[in-house]
Amino acid sequence: MRILKIYLLLTCTVMSAFHTYAQIEKAPSREEGEGPWPQLIIRGATLINGTLAPPIGPVDIVVENNRIVDVKTVGYPGVEIDPEKRPELKPGGKELDASGMYILPGFVDTHAHIGGTSQGTPAEYVFKLWMGHGVTTIADPGCGNGLDWVLDEKKKSESNEITAPRIKAYTGFARNSDVPISTPEQAREWVRQNAKKGADGIKFFGAPPRIMAAALDENKKLGLRSKMHHAQIYVGGWNVLNSARAGLNSMEHWYGLPEALFDDRTVQYYSLDYNYQNEQDRFGEAGQLWKQAAKPYSEKWNEVMNELLSLDFTLSPTLVIYEANRDLARARRAEWHEEYTLPSLWEFYAPSRQSHGSYWHSWGTEQEIEWKENYRLWMAFVNEYKNRGGRVTVGTDAGFIYELYGFAYPRELELLRESGFHPLEVIKAATLNGAESLGMDDKIGTVEPGKLADFVIVEENPLENFQVLYGTGSIRLTEDNEVVRVGGVKYTIKDGIIYDAKKLLEDVKEIVAKEKAKTAYKIVQPGIKAD
Repeated sequence: MRILKIYLLLTCTVMSAFHTYAQIEKAPSREEGEGPWPQLIIRGATLINGTLAPPIGPVDIVVENNRIVDVKTVGYPGVEIDPEKRPELKPGGKELDASGMYILPGFVDTHAHIGGTSQGTPAEYVFKLWMGHGVTTIADPGCGNGLDWVLDEKKKSESNEITAPRIKAYTGFARNSDVPISTPEQAREWVRQNAKKGADGIKFFGAPPRIMAAALDENKKLGLRSKMHHAQIYVGGWNVLNSARAGLNSMEHWYGLPEALFDDRTVQYYSLDYNYQNEQDRFGEAGQLWKQAAKPYSEKWNEVMNELLSLDFTLSPTLVIYEANRDLARARRAEWHEEYTLPSLWEFYAPSRQSHGSYWHSWGTEQEIEWKENYRLWMAFVNEYKNRGGRVTVGTDAGFIYELYGFAYPRELELLRESGFHPLEVIKAATLNGAESLGMDDKIGTVEPGKLADFVIVEENPLENFQVLYGTGSIRLTEDNEVVRVGGVKYTIKDGIIYDAKKLLEDVKEIVAKEKAKTAYKIVQPGIKAD
């Protein structure tokens, strides 16, 4: 009984600490976007697909009733296109001239929380930040606003009643259970009820092995997906290998992976005054974890990697969400905070002993050096996993630790590039790999006939510089010695509806400006009061 009580207490602690909120304001009815049309032809773009194929163009892409029906190469770079060789526009159709632009499949964020009351982030704000950065599909891991709330927004997104990405709903395991889950049969029954309610999957944080095994087995039988943040309070008895063997589809972050790689210990080397409820302890010492694991390319390293590969296991590393740990000043002063970060969200980020991820009680050079080495080893595993055929996706976990919805997405692409990915491999991670991990690769993830009309169109080549995908664009010097901004997503197309991505971000700026005007709020440094 004592063990059970401790387990239940820890379960409550994890669920309260990780993204569990009261419900937030839902998105308003859609007023943005043009279309859909019976036929849409996007003309003259260079296609960067999610298949590792090199760019090709110009192409005309034909969409009918939200399905791609043709992708046709219509000429050669620098050569005038023969109109006779182009697909014909039907009556009532729409042409979009994308000459000189680049078109990609819609981006997938495999770890995307839809805001929360603690951050004061309404759904409209979050959705427009995502859509303004080309994110057309998200997985909400945990459904912190409640499954019914998320499913309602999902339904409205599917029918395009709201301006939002398509949504996959992963309920936090044991959430809203009528009784504490203490037996395998209770775990199975919760999983069955979760499926009946319409969830797409489950987000796990951890539980005793017999509970985890039963829940994952039942979930797999029902054909639902699963992902997991291997919380440190459980990982000593259940790490990533246990999860993958039991049928888990995807891991979030990296917790549980170094523990599977231990070869000279069985537990993380915790300081003896460590307290999991002290988030500086938790995240500070997590930065020392990878160096406690087996060395890269060692026998143990290869053994674990090979087994995960054999199980078709997916990594969603969310490198971006911990980047402040290795460079706090950069994350805090990112240029978009001033105009795009809500005052309530900025307050949530601030050093605190209560807000999750606001653990900057005393953070400096030593912690950042530890985390830089942590990243080096972590990235080495992720890159090698990709090289051996493993699936790596793009997830952000934004809304925490100074990472803003939407803006965190191109930064995650940059971090995969830093890990050693070729830019085309990064695009595959952002598109096809994400679609596969959600069981949606028959619908999205690549630009090919039969798939849904989800696209990202940008005027600059993102393969040359992923920073052109930021809503603030990238700095460039003209031949006239003028400093300009280039880039930013031009159009986000979801379900054949064309959204002006920059207009969506202007809407976000207006939301932020109105909130700031209420209190004459200014973003300031910690310990310095605004005027």
